[in-house]
Amino acid sequence: MTLARAALLVTGKDLRIERRAKVTSSQILPFGAIVLVLFAFALDPDRGVLERAAPGLFWVAVLLVSLLAVSRAFAIEVEHGARDGLRLSGLDPAAIFLGKTFAVALQLLALEVVLTLGVVLLYDVSLRSLLPLVLATVAATVGIAATGIVYGVLTVGLRLRETLVPLLVLPVVTPVLLGASRAWEASAVGAPGEAWPWVALLSAFALLAVAGGMLCFGTLLEES
Repeated sequence: MTLARAALLVTGKDLRIERRAKVTSSQILPFGAIVLVLFAFALDPDRGVLERAAPGLFWVAVLLVSLLAVSRAFAIEVEHGARDGLRLSGLDPAAIFLGKTFAVALQLLALEVVLTLGVVLLYDVSLRSLLPLVLATVAATVGIAATGIVYGVLTVGLRLRETLVPLLVLPVVTPVLLGASRAWEASAVGAPGEAWPWVALLSAFALLAVAGGMLCFGTLLEES
């Protein structure tokens, strides 16, 4: 079985489980929406602060919901010994990593579409340069998902994994928060030339996160 096919099998498995459980739509999405609404109440829109801070607030909300999505990705493996089934499946650990990364990334992208609509409506933000914005979003999402999966499998066997994952992931994805916020800010004001360097940074981060995860995931899975 090829690496791509094995990865798609894992992705399909996780997405089917999520479709039946509906945790993303019934819990994670409302949480992200509540975060955006709280930001709207906390900052005075009349002074223009909310509009200027919208890119950063959006990505803070994305990071928070991504932590829930990563925790969910491994919670389904702990139940009923599914994690042992993955070990014994004969699948390449790199394929398992890619499959779980793609599953989380796809869920996050779907959430980001809804949260983007919320930002546009609540914060009165106009998105003028869509191409760098979309590319920055995809690259940032892949980087966040890959990093989350690596640290998620590292802590999956620990009792305090729900609190350890945020402590481990958030410092590492700080460049993503910075780059994605700047790319969004440049796209919102219609300055795509300022966004492309940040898109390149986010793409490099995503490639490094995916490559590093493929190399170390097998060892982490065996030791978890």
